[in-house]
Order: sequence, then C-alpha cells, then structure tokens
Amino acid sequence: MFTTVLIANRGEIACRIIRTARALGYRTVAVYSEADADARHVRLADLAVPIGPASASASYLDIGAVLAAAEQAGADAIHPGYGFLSENGDFAEACERAGIVFIGPTPGAIRAMGNKAAAKRLMIAASVPCVPGYQGADQSDAALMEAADRIGLPIMVKAAAGGGGRGMRLVHEWADLAAALAGARSEATSAFGSGELILEKAVIDARHVEIQVFADSHGNVVHLGERDCSIQRRHQKVVEEAPSPAVDPALRARMGAAAVEAARAIDYRGAGTVEFLLAASGEFYFLEMNTRLQVEHPVTELVTGLDLVEWQLRVANGESLPRRQDEIVLRGHAIEVRLYAEDPYDGFLPQTGTILEWRPAEGAGRRVDHGLRVGQAIGTFYDPMLAKVIATGATREESRRRLVRALDETCLLGVTTNRHFLARVLDHPEFREGSATTAFLVRHADDFATGPEPSRAILALAAILLRTRGQRDETLTADWSSTGAGHAPSRLRVGGRNVDLVLGREPDGSWRVRQGEGETSLAVEIENGSARFLVDGVVRQARFAFDAAERLHLDGDGLYLVAEETLLHRTSEADRSDSGRVLAPMSGVVTDVLARVGDRVSKGDPILVLEAMKMQLRVVAQSDGDIATLSVKRGDQVSIRQLLATLATE
Repeated sequence: MFTTVLIANRGEIACRIIRTARALGYRTVAVYSEADADARHVRLADLAVPIGPASASASYLDIGAVLAAAEQAGADAIHPGYGFLSENGDFAEACERAGIVFIGPTPGAIRAMGNKAAAKRLMIAASVPCVPGYQGADQSDAALMEAADRIGLPIMVKAAAGGGGRGMRLVHEWADLAAALAGARSEATSAFGSGELILEKAVIDARHVEIQVFADSHGNVVHLGERDCSIQRRHQKVVEEAPSPAVDPALRARMGAAAVEAARAIDYRGAGTVEFLLAASGEFYFLEMNTRLQVEHPVTELVTGLDLVEWQLRVANGESLPRRQDEIVLRGHAIEVRLYAEDPYDGFLPQTGTILEWRPAEGAGRRVDHGLRVGQAIGTFYDPMLAKVIATGATREESRRRLVRALDETCLLGVTTNRHFLARVLDHPEFREGSATTAFLVRHADDFATGPEPSRAILALAAILLRTRGQRDETLTADWSSTGAGHAPSRLRVGGRNVDLVLGREPDGSWRVRQGEGETSLAVEIENGSARFLVDGVVRQARFAFDAAERLHLDGDGLYLVAEETLLHRTSEADRSDSGRVLAPMSGVVTDVLARVGDRVSKGDPILVLEAMKMQLRVVAQSDGDIATLSVKRGDQVSIRQLLATLATE
C-alpha cells in the first residue's frame, strides 16, 4: 500500500497523472528543473521538489536526484509517466531497492523489451508474428550486409536500443546500404549509448496499429482494443485514433490475442502497448512493445470509458484488473493530435518563445491535456510537444469534425505551432476516407509543403493593430488630418518578407488599407486582446498580443502570424541576413562544429550541427566562400538568429 505518489516527469503528462492520483485520494509530489520552477505541474501538486538544472540529463534523467526528492517529500510510490526514465530498468530496480513502489512493470520486463533484438527473439519464441529480419549478435558490416541480402530490399535499419525514429533508415537501393548502416549506428550511439542494429524487411505502405494491454500481479492480462497511429513524420506520431478504420472485430480479436501473448511471455504487469505493422493483405507483424503509458492513451480512455492511470495505480497497489476481457467494450470514436512548438512550413524547426495567451478548446466531445500557463517560457531543453487536443464522437466523422473545430478554437499566442498543419491533415480526403497509411505524409508532402498566404484583410488588420498598439484608438489622431482622411505608410515584416501598405482613416472611423493595386475596407473594434473586424460584409474575430520585442502575434482566419512594423522600428531591417552571415535557424545547443576558420566552403556545405527538442539540424553555408569567423563552439547554447559564423565571399 502507498499513500504519496511522486511523478517523475513534467508537462502535460505530470498534470494528467496528478489529476487522477488526487481523485483517488493520494498525495502528489512534483519534481522540477530550474527551467520548470513555475510550471503548471508544480502548481498542481501537493508538494514540489527541485531536482537540478534545466538540462534533462542533470534533472529529470538523474535517478539519484529523483529518489532523493522522493525521500525528502515522503513519497512511497513513483509514477514515471512516459519518456525520461519511464522505460529505464535501472530506475525501476533502484525504486525497489529504496522500498518505493514503481508504478509500472518489473525491471526484468522493461529490460526484456528495451532491446529490439532481444525483444524480437522473445516474440518469435512466443509465436507472435514478426517481420522477417536480422537480430543477431554479429554486428559487423559484413554480417549485416549478408543478412540484408537474404532479407531483400526494401529494408529497414533500426537501432536495437532505442526508438522515436532515432537510428532508423529505410533503404531502397543496395548502393545506399553502407551509408545507412554507418549513419544509423552513429546516431544510435549518440542517442542511446549503443550502436547495435537490427534489420527488418520493410513493409511498404502499411498501417501502424498498436494494442493497449494491461496485466496485474495475479496473472490476469487483457487488451483494450487498438489505436491507429499511421500518420507519422520522421517516425514520430502526428495523429492517433481509436478504433482503427482498418480493423474489424475479427482482426481486433487476432491482434489482441497476439498482444496478450506478448505480455504473458515476459510476465508483464501494468500498462503496456504492443505495436504492429498492419499490411494491406491483413497480415500483421510485431514491431516493439512500449513498457509504459503511451502519449496517445486518451483515445483509448474515451472509447472504453476507462481511466488508464487509475488502472495503473490500482495494479501497482496489488489489486486485480477492474474488468475482464468480455467486459471491455469500445463505443464511438476518438482522435488525438499533438500540438507542437514547431514551424511545419519551415522544415518543422522547433520554435521557442513565451506564452502570451493560452485558451484551450472547451465543450462537448473535446479534451485538451496540457501543462501550459500564460507567461511560461518554451525553451529548447525538452520535447516540443505542448499539448494534446482530442475529440470524440459517436462516429469517426463526428469525431474528426469536432477535432478540426477544437483546433480552430484553440488559441496559443507567443509561440509558432503546428496547429494549422494538423487541421489540414485532418481535412485531407485520404484521412477523411480512413485510408491513410504510414506513407501518407511522404506521399502528400507537396500538399503540406507551404502554408497558405495571409489574406489582405488579415494583413490589413495586422497593420492597424501595430499602428494602434492594439488599443482602442479614438484618441490616436497623430497621423490623421482634421479636414479629411489621413494616410500613413506601413511596412510589415511577416514570414521573412516585407509587405508595404498604406493606411487611411475615414471620417466614420473605419479604415482603408491599400496594398499594391488592391484596397481593403475594415471597421475594427479592439478590446482586451480581441479584434472584431467587418470586411466585405462579414464580421470576423481575431486574438492578438504583443511580445517583449513589440512584435504582433495574431491568430485569425485559422492562421497564426508574427508581424512587426519595420518603418517604425528600423532595427528590424538590420536583422536581415546576407549571404556572408550564418545565423541560427532555431534556438538550441551546438552539438558539433564541422568547419574551421579558413576553410573553403561551397553553398550547401555543413558548418555545424544544432540540436533542440530532440531534433538535429545541420547549418549550412548559403554561398561559396571562406570561413572568416566562428562565434560558437561545441556545447554552446544559442538563440534563434544568433550569429554563428561569417563567410568571406567574392
């Protein structure tokens, strides 16, 4: 029995666990790094203990610091959430040695599934269907190439010790195999401390379907149906839904039985997910088992009516599973999307900033799991996922419509997100039909390559808000003539380009905004960060805020833009880069410097590598020239648009 639960995590999952634990009568303890001292999960918990610097390796991944926090707060149980230490067998074992209940599987079960090669051997022995491949001990290039020849192309190269798309390469041509092995091994060593690889026959255009399993310490194992996670980018899930539109009751029973056998094979306990590839033929193959709660668990909760965190707590307390297999029924449909701090129209680069406004969607059939608050700084130390937006309905289409609407109603100002991209994915005909596979985003890359241009009305509104500073403007008459309409030029910097406009004021207080040969008339009401504007006979609404640099963050017509007035703030003009200046495309840490002062480089040659929010990016030369200066070194933390190097160009 335990009474106090420490959540060894942060953000939305920490808040999610706190909610259920408190509802069940447990005291809750949050841990936090220096970067999270005033985070929402810290405020929600009964107690909170600092565990170290902002870097995850020195805080959330520090086993000693987490256990010391548990002792200090009197916690007798630890819930790891997902990520960080959730699938670390050493951590689970350390909890046991300290007399603390680990709310998860045994250390042995975690280790059994922690290595893809060992896990696959176990599953083959348990007669769980597996993709043909190689998971041998001989890791020489010769052995791997010989195995690849037996398996046949296309082939997937994977890191045996990791996940999340790191150390993974898809090979279609024999000429690319050697480079794929070297690249995957290097990335795996850096990310997971192990360069061990496995090979698998690539199942092209398959679906990614996973089964939620649950087991207790009394020998009971059940499954709670499936989730379809086929919409992925760089092997990271983007959209998840339950049930899968490709799975009928008969297939569900077969996949569920295989998942239950996988759990039994390792004497599993608690919540786990068995992931499969589902081929067009209806055959399915084991991929891996995640020995923890999944990010996408809310869709299972919504279609089963069950609280999976509650189940975890009950099982950890020695109770039997609350329901038998025949008592678990799926009703309706649920879809989840992950709201990320990233720019989907600029290579999905991670974004940073301070949250100026946060209004999650509310209403029937909507759920938003988050750990956000106004004033919170979004940095580069942790995963870029900000929140999960989920919708449910009686049918898949009702759920989809509600989710699109929920995204439209979600307002987050201060940080660029992928919100609009997610809505476009949900509106794509292939997704609406329920036929999307793991190849969806690759196949339709051109459909999502660029974002829509802001309308003349939105640009006009941005110019007006920048001119009035977002205030009610009855007294702002400096630009206007008392004998008629005044005119004032404006130059907006939006999305890396300049937009020139001329603002005019009518005697009735409305605005005329000229852009090129076109003109837009608007009547605008401004109040408390909200703008109602009448254009072309239609009243529209937008939310806005200004950041510390006096840039406008505007959310309207389903779009988000950041704009600044460069005629009034001429320092912005000097911020533009030229071919000789190498600027940081994102905030992050310099993980490698690939060039030296004096080196000759050509356009496109890599100069250094930045890493932020689990993403690595090579910064390349924008022109031919010689490296004149290098302003950073490995390990340096840099800000977006910081000068990294200069080139001496002809």
